Amino acid sequence: MIDTHTHLYSDQFDDDRSEMIQRALDKGVKKFFLPAIDSETHQKMLLLENEYPGKIFSMMGLHPCSVQPKSWENELQLVKNYLDQRDFVAIGEIGIDLYWDKSTLDIQVKAFEQQIDWAIERDLPIVIHARESFEETFEVLERKKHPKLRGIFHCFSGNLEQAQHAIDLQFILGIGGVVTFKNGKIDQFLNEIPLDKIVLETDSPYLAPVPFRGKRNESAYVELVAGKLVDIYKTDFAEIDRITTENALKLFEI
Repeated sequence: MIDTHTHLYSDQFDDDRSEMIQRALDKGVKKFFLPAIDSETHQKMLLLENEYPGKIFSMMGLHPCSVQPKSWENELQLVKNYLDQRDFVAIGEIGIDLYWDKSTLDIQVKAFEQQIDWAIERDLPIVIHARESFEETFEVLERKKHPKLRGIFHCFSGNLEQAQHAIDLQFILGIGGVVTFKNGKIDQFLNEIPLDKIVLETDSPYLAPVPFRGKRNESAYVELVAGKLVDIYKTDFAEIDRITTENALKLFEI
């Protein structure tokens, strides 16, 4: 299995990070992909990547919730500096979040578009955070359409039409703990989405799947997400594991 989206550097893991990572490895999670947030976490993320070569892979980008009026341009410059210095597997997580703050929509869009441009220039996938912002996100992606523009809609929680729109734009869906929630709704139509358009994720330490909902999430729980897909797709665990792993390796070119 591959956890395509996990914040292993989060402060919530400071007391037991190595044990938590070992639990995931013991469950069969072979690789972990870490989305960037902002300059406060870059160092911790990159140190972890060095500690687990071939297992942990870093992305680089500015999270929409960190796009703030006084700092976003400086933060974006730091992202560019990193992208100029070394290779990353993707630009992310980037996008638009209208759940926490609608007042920054204008600069969120600007930051999103700039980072999409960098991804196209560097032929890198992007990992999109779209919370309560599907229409705004699609507007940007339609404007920026390009043969090299591709990636993951992280923590996909939209409807079937939105899922199809994302796929039509060369994106695949990151499926995590929400698929196990009674009110998550995506389990009702996910079997209409081909398995080759899906990757597994946890978004640890957030959005723990049932039966751990409301508690700290960790990468070992990606097994529970895969287990739910077994029920949805009426296939066996090995098949879910094989296809979603292939999808991740292909997208991130590992």
